[in-house]
Amino acid sequence: MVYNHKEIEAFWQEYWAKHQTFKAQNNSTKPKYYVLDMFPYPSGAGLHVGHPLGYIASDIVARYKRHKGFNVLHPQGYDSFGLPAEQYAIQTGQHPALTTAQNIARYREQLDKMGFSFDWSREVKTSDPDYYRHTQWIFIQLFNSWYNNATDKAEPIETLIALFETEGNSKVNAACDDDTPTFTAEEWRTFSSEKQQQILLKYRLTYLAETEVNWCPALGTVLANDEIVNGVSERGGHPVIRKKMTQWSMRITAYAERLLQGLDTIDWSESIKESQRNWIGKSVGASIDFSVANNDSKITVFTTRPDTLFGVTYLTLAPEHPLVLQITTEEQRAEVEAYIAATAKRSERDRMADTKTVSGAFTGAYAVHPLTGKQIPIWIGDYVLASYGTGAVMAVPAGDDRDYAFAKHFKGAKGMPEVINIFDKDISENAFTDKEGMTYQNSDILNGCTNFSEAVAKVLAALEAKGAGKAKGAGKAKVNYRLRDAVFSRQRYWGEPFPVYYENGLPQMIGEEYLPILLPEVEKYLPTEEGNPPLGNATTWAWNTANHKVVSNELIDNQTVFPLELNTMPGWAGSSWYWLEYMMEKDARGTFPTKAIVDYWQNVDLYVGGSEHATGHLLYSRFWNKFLKDRGFAPTEEPFKKLINQGMILGMSAFAYRLEGTNTFVSKNQVKGQSVQPIHVDVSLLKDTSDELDIDKFKAWRKEFANAEFILEEDGKYITGREVEKMSKSKYNVVNPDDICEQYGVDTLRLYEMFLGPLEQAKPWNTAGISGVYNFLRKLWRLYFNDNGWQVTDEAPTPEMLKALHKTIKKVNEDIENFSFNTSVSQFMICVNELSSLKCHHRDVLAPLAVLVAPFAPHIAEELWKRLGNAESITYAPYPVHEDKYLQEDSKEYPVSFNGKVRFKRAYATSMSVAEIEQAILSDPQTAEQLQGNTPKKVIVVPNRIINIVM
Repeated sequence: MVYNHKEIEAFWQEYWAKHQTFKAQNNSTKPKYYVLDMFPYPSGAGLHVGHPLGYIASDIVARYKRHKGFNVLHPQGYDSFGLPAEQYAIQTGQHPALTTAQNIARYREQLDKMGFSFDWSREVKTSDPDYYRHTQWIFIQLFNSWYNNATDKAEPIETLIALFETEGNSKVNAACDDDTPTFTAEEWRTFSSEKQQQILLKYRLTYLAETEVNWCPALGTVLANDEIVNGVSERGGHPVIRKKMTQWSMRITAYAERLLQGLDTIDWSESIKESQRNWIGKSVGASIDFSVANNDSKITVFTTRPDTLFGVTYLTLAPEHPLVLQITTEEQRAEVEAYIAATAKRSERDRMADTKTVSGAFTGAYAVHPLTGKQIPIWIGDYVLASYGTGAVMAVPAGDDRDYAFAKHFKGAKGMPEVINIFDKDISENAFTDKEGMTYQNSDILNGCTNFSEAVAKVLAALEAKGAGKAKGAGKAKVNYRLRDAVFSRQRYWGEPFPVYYENGLPQMIGEEYLPILLPEVEKYLPTEEGNPPLGNATTWAWNTANHKVVSNELIDNQTVFPLELNTMPGWAGSSWYWLEYMMEKDARGTFPTKAIVDYWQNVDLYVGGSEHATGHLLYSRFWNKFLKDRGFAPTEEPFKKLINQGMILGMSAFAYRLEGTNTFVSKNQVKGQSVQPIHVDVSLLKDTSDELDIDKFKAWRKEFANAEFILEEDGKYITGREVEKMSKSKYNVVNPDDICEQYGVDTLRLYEMFLGPLEQAKPWNTAGISGVYNFLRKLWRLYFNDNGWQVTDEAPTPEMLKALHKTIKKVNEDIENFSFNTSVSQFMICVNELSSLKCHHRDVLAPLAVLVAPFAPHIAEELWKRLGNAESITYAPYPVHEDKYLQEDSKEYPVSFNGKVRFKRAYATSMSVAEIEQAILSDPQTAEQLQGNTPKKVIVVPNRIINIVM
């Protein structure tokens, strides 16, 4: 009977859908196991063979855990808000909801064909109003919360208001804006309602503030750092500039230390943890204030080396620092403003990465050293970032390479001291070196210091108590974080609307009972002529506080009808909590996931996805989960216990070589030093799985190649060049999984992707190798069927057959637990080869073998299980357990060496002692032949390994 993968796979996919085989239960006595994939953004191109890699791995684990007796939650959905759909809408006029629905339908069709054991009854789409009303609800909870540093958690804003009413804010230890004023309880009670709301915005976990953002004029929106590549937008490659805008922000900085500490509690790769540690960027040091000469302003710097304070020769501010234009002299203003404009065109990432370019401008202003009173010039330079520290650095050229390079570059210029390094040889007599090799300028304060800690303590004490004039109390110890609050506004249409209206310019939350606030219809998806976001084009986008409805903008009277927020939420809003929504069954999603349900599922046991989300999604989701835990809506600190980052499947690109300036193409082996231009060729234009180009198809592919001429190989073929690259449409090396599934079957695709190599590593796709995996499945099939049909017998298997089976049970069980799926596939191949050579058709071996194979190749396993006489799906069949007694070997084959060189092999019973083996080998005729009458000096027997005779 022939293995017909098309019939088998179609039957079982329909069966699973009809019987909801993979539906998880929220009320179960089984132990739970939650397996989750980073859900996809559905694009119009559909999936290529690289996309399913992580899904296959997680599906193997999900199926394996069901066999092991777990209640498995393995859901799937779509991250369906985002910029690509909006850009397509702008180009075509089609509503993003329509194209998104089409793309989702395409993805769902492909995913269903791959046999994934998803519980589709829990599907989510972030653009579904039933889903994003909960995203809006979480936003409201964040707005109505503050971070209490004393209790180290978020609390309801009402508790903060109660403190203000009874004792003011002088004793409140909270995460808040740096410019928050101090007030008494009496003053708070006399503040107007508007003034109170403005102060509360400085404490709320989501708040409005003027922020430096990445603005992309071509896209008309703010971009996150991870949406920018090499200074341009990831989407479309458009220029990005820095500008100030009033934006919603999330106070993620309140959670910086908990985000750091939490990394020690989760099973993630060290590289991902290190990426987050670096992004959070904890530094222990001091905050120091420098007064500005002839000005009431002060500049605060953060430094990890307060002991070098006496080595400061100038200050450098970020060009975006709010004091720059205030302190710049008229004489220097034109130069400074020009420099600011030029810097705005460079992204922060470009500035951080550029360690070679030196540029800056002198402001004309001077700061006052807080301890010596000496005047220090103030410069601006783009190597200082407004988003890091305070946006200002005290430059110590003796101790920092970039400070030194800057000072050296501008040495001799107006505003730069001639002696740029206070430790230069010409004044070395004014410096001393301590026992740890650190050098300081000589001073009364640091004289006699013997170590770094003592030097720091003395400087801090001096700053706190001995500063002169305005500098008194000019410094204190401080822990700083590189992490900055996350900008949460986007000037886009296709995103979650904020549940916010504005009364007297201040944000007000819409009542939770009136959610969701739906996206309005607009005629166009571009910003308005006035520069407002796309929602500014909506004509019905105002909030009536009397009847709690969205109404026409014409009714705005700022009495009962107010304007709604025009920005939308970023793409990461919906993906920062979606694992919680999956816990709820669809018919129970009227409220945010209930405590009983989340207490059962707790958090995700295994999360599989790309490492590119290390400092985006994976950081934001941890932040939101910790907040929800604080407020009692989530049961755990961390959302994902274990994280695996699947590697990338690379494409095998093909190249045709065109002679420069012609339309003639030279075959690979005929190039021979000629000047040619390599051109990517669609891999579908190659013949079968070879490197030979189908010339007729190539000519029909693009108009400019219709009349192309070809210089061929001696055998008349055109051979393309091949190179491993990232799989993408632009390189024409995408392989469609639908084609593989049609020709070889889904089970073949699943096994092959796992067989390519370790899950976490990048590996090239080679369609030529897939036939070997397909032949393996056919060989597996032939253990159960011959040409005449079913051939499984009830005879007792031999010890050799049981040994092959139990060796595989042990190996595959260990491999799955260690996520080593490629070696599992190898073991299956070894096992089937051994059973085939043993002519094993025995039920007691083949039944458990079908269960072993099921997580990897579920369709063929289901069919074999059914043919073995089982009425139920194989999905919940108990996983086989290996027995050591079947793995015991009666004999062991030894390589026999003479003076270290192997001459022959001998098998001896494993029960024999070393002395018995030594006697046996010395009695062997072949030993006598090697010795030629000589007496051996020594016989070395290493049990179960080698025998070595020293002559």
